[in-house]
Amino acid sequence: MTIWSRAYPLLTVTALFWAGNSIVGRAARDLVPPAALSFWRWTFALALLLPLAWPHLRRDWPVLRANAAIVILLGALAIGAFNTMLYTGLQSTTALNSMLIQSALPALVLIVGALVMGDDTSVRQVAGVLISLAGVLAIIARGDPAMLWGLRLNIGDAIIGAAVLLWALYSVLLRRRPAVHPLSFLAASIIVGIVVIAPVYAHELWSGRRIVLGMGSALAIGYVSIFPSFLAYLFFNRGVELIGSAATGQYMNVMPLMGAGLAMLFLGERLHPFHIIGLALIVVGILVAGRPEPAAPA
Repeated sequence: MTIWSRAYPLLTVTALFWAGNSIVGRAARDLVPPAALSFWRWTFALALLLPLAWPHLRRDWPVLRANAAIVILLGALAIGAFNTMLYTGLQSTTALNSMLIQSALPALVLIVGALVMGDDTSVRQVAGVLISLAGVLAIIARGDPAMLWGLRLNIGDAIIGAAVLLWALYSVLLRRRPAVHPLSFLAASIIVGIVVIAPVYAHELWSGRRIVLGMGSALAIGYVSIFPSFLAYLFFNRGVELIGSAATGQYMNVMPLMGAGLAMLFLGERLHPFHIIGLALIVVGILVAGRPEPAAPA
C-alpha cells in the first residue's frame, strides 16, 4: 500500500506543511513583506496547479461562472484575505501565538455558523465556545487581563484573530460552494485571491516595501508556494476522499499543536504559563462544544 492510499500519513504531512506556513512567515518577516509573500505564494502555486487542474477547470467553467458570486467570496476570504492578514500579523507577533490563536477555529466555526447560517446550537455548545474564546483572550492578553481592559493589545495578535474569524466564515460558507472538481474550485479560488491581493501588493510596493533579494527570501517563497499551497491541498483533498470530511476536519486540529512545537524548535520561541492556560481552555472548549468540523486553514 502506497502513502497515497493512507489518509493519516498524508494528513499528518499536510498539518506539518500548514503549520510551517506560520513559521516561515514569521522567520522571513524582514526579508519578504506580507503582501509580497502572499502574492508570489499563490502565483507560483497556481503555475504548479494549472497543468493538473486545467481539464477539470475547462469542464467545470460553466458551473463556476453560474456561481461566480460565491466563488469570488470564498476565494477572497480564503486566499486573498486570510493569508495576507496572517503574514501581516506575523510581522509583530510570534508564530507560537499565531498557532495557538488558530486552535480556536472549531469553536469560532460553531458560533459563526449559528450567526450566519442559523445553525442550531445547544447550551453545551455555547459554553464550549465561551471557554475556547476565554483561552484565546488569555493568549492575546499574555495572561494580563489589564491589557484587554486598557486596549493595549499586540496588533499582530488582533490581526491574526480577525484572520481566523474570516476563515471561520469561509468554513461555514464552504457548504455553498458549487459542485465541481476540487482542483477546479481550488484553481478558481486562487485566481480570485491573486486578484484581491494584487492591489494590496501594489500599495506595499508604492510604500517602498520590497523583497530583500537573496537565498533566504527565495527559500521562503519557494516553501510557501510548494508545500502549504500546492502539495498540502492535494494531500488534504485526497484525505477527504479516503476518510471523509468529518474525520479529516477533526484530525487537522493537530496543526496548531505542531506549529507551536515548530515555533519553539526552530524560532526559539518560549512557552509561557499563559500559553498553557490558554491552550487548555481552548481544548476544553472544543471538547465541550462537541468539536465542530472546520475546513483546515491554508
